[in-house]
Amino acid sequence: MLVAWWSAIPFVTLLLCIAVLPLIPRTAHAWEKNSVKLTVALVLGLPIAAWFTFAGAGIEVVHALVEYGQFIILLLALFVVAGGLFLAGDIRATPRNNTIFLAIGAVAASFIGTTGAAMLLIRPLLNTNWERRNKAHTVIFTILVVANSGGLLTPLGDPPLFLGMLRGVPFTWTFGLFPQWLLVNTLLLITYYALDRRAYADEEPDAIFFDDTQREPLRLHGALNLAFFAGIIAGVAFVPSIDLHALESGHGVWTDAVPWRELLMLACAAGSYFLGSRKVRFEQNQFTWTPILEVAALFIGIFLTMIPALNYLGQIADRLPLNRITMFIFTGGISGLLDNAPTYATFFEIATALPGDPRVAGVPEALLVAISLGAVFGGALTYIGNGPNFMVKSVADADGVETPSFGGYIVASLRFMVPTLTAMALIFLTDGVLWQVLGGVVAVGIVLRAWVIGRSRTPAA
Repeated sequence: MLVAWWSAIPFVTLLLCIAVLPLIPRTAHAWEKNSVKLTVALVLGLPIAAWFTFAGAGIEVVHALVEYGQFIILLLALFVVAGGLFLAGDIRATPRNNTIFLAIGAVAASFIGTTGAAMLLIRPLLNTNWERRNKAHTVIFTILVVANSGGLLTPLGDPPLFLGMLRGVPFTWTFGLFPQWLLVNTLLLITYYALDRRAYADEEPDAIFFDDTQREPLRLHGALNLAFFAGIIAGVAFVPSIDLHALESGHGVWTDAVPWRELLMLACAAGSYFLGSRKVRFEQNQFTWTPILEVAALFIGIFLTMIPALNYLGQIADRLPLNRITMFIFTGGISGLLDNAPTYATFFEIATALPGDPRVAGVPEALLVAISLGAVFGGALTYIGNGPNFMVKSVADADGVETPSFGGYIVASLRFMVPTLTAMALIFLTDGVLWQVLGGVVAVGIVLRAWVIGRSRTPAA
């Protein structure tokens, strides 16, 4: 359906609400309520759905709602199962230990999902650092590393890759993105270690002494939930879902209309919730539904209001200079604004009409690499770029950590994420040796900047 640029106004309005309303004293308290978020999302999104339906493009609304359902059920299942696991203990909150936490999260994110890994690690990470005053940067890097960059290696890791698998990308194809995964996460972890080293040096001596003396070995509670994680992983890898294309073609059968995968995920979530330890979930994890409800409320509006925005993007695609670098920039930049899952789907469909060999699932492989990298890494640029981002922020807020505002987080991501992605893109997405050497120089510069930051203060003894 053809649309004009102004059809994106509801989407931009929703973004402005998310960014501005928490900062205005008269609206900040009301915006904390998920019911208010849902009301705003529906007021802006339902007219779009009605417009497209009455204009004869209701199938686009159906596609958006189905993808929203798949997206939110995957997040819900991982959120509930992760809420039944608790990593107990209190080790020293040193820069080295915190960095190891994030590194483990980066690995886990590709196999239990960025949502599962982020929800599993954010609480013990905050518990470990509760004696420390300077920890907002730890929340930021949990989002950058665990809730986004770590999830590049499998379709389970991040919702965009999950949508790619639904479109025919082999489950194991993303394993080939390991070099990019390794470079980005290594540079982010080096930067985090340096920042945390400086922050650790600024802590009060009493806080460091208390942290050193209040120690308890780490141990995992609620191990039964590992079986439910395995069920979700098996579902993503092997179980089909609704096949809209088969149904639309008129050749589908009744089984194509059944969301088998989502039913399995919901069964795993229900098993975790009702069979798992209530002490682990509610006393140790202090589990609440608030984070997932916040994501569900906001993203129904995002998925609906972005329908015309993505349509308009598709209309002007032939005027865009699309190659590996620009595809990465467009996908990454728009993922931060429009959510990375539907952005991935849009550029995936655009790329099917572009020339190039070899091809994967009908897309030139070089472009599919750029789209995948842009969607996963670009999701870290804002709180709305990827579903787990808001969840991490919500858990940290509930724990009393002063997390950055919507704009403050963007400033932080521009400062730390963009230079890292620049180095990665120059090294892996360009052909000229000089560009690749420049990428290496940028990477070395990031490491040197981290060294300067880390040495700017003498760490506490």
